[in-house]
Amino acid sequence: MASARVGSGLALAVLLLPLAGYGLARTGAVPEGTPTVLGLLCGIIGPVFLTELCEERAPFRHSSSHLTARTLTGQRSIDLNRIATVRLLTTFSYGGPHRTVVVCDTHGVRLGITTKRSRGKLRRAIEKADANAARGVPRPRVSRAARTYLALAPGQGLVVHTALAFLLLTTSATLYVVAAVRLGGQ
Repeated sequence: MASARVGSGLALAVLLLPLAGYGLARTGAVPEGTPTVLGLLCGIIGPVFLTELCEERAPFRHSSSHLTARTLTGQRSIDLNRIATVRLLTTFSYGGPHRTVVVCDTHGVRLGITTKRSRGKLRRAIEKADANAARGVPRPRVSRAARTYLALAPGQGLVVHTALAFLLLTTSATLYVVAAVRLGGQ
């Protein structure tokens, strides 16, 4: 858990690095265009690093109640009987959209699920939790897009989610680059 916080802090530091470049450029320690260069590099590296922090990597271990996988920040194990939230994270690359189902359990452990086998285990755990909700057990909060992606609900929620994710990504990337260029004095 501590390594996950360190990894997230490092990704955030990378995104804020152009501000340090701006401060150094103002004092004359580095050339004026440094924040622009840092902003362009960090604007690419930071978000990619942040999304990769919790994604599962081989080797995987599955049991009836836990899903365990290695991540960039170490091994993580999700308690499938205590799922708190499930959401869909969509990023984009040259091959098209890349989808990761981000699961957080009541212990605060977060894991990004990308494999078909892990999605199947998660789907069965959510179905079980939904069935147990009739007996007063709280059900996990599952986003509409995650339900659609996991084939738990029909609908066009995935199309809307993808369009909004693309719009948010392009808008935030544009604003980040504009801020970096402004800091660079260009």
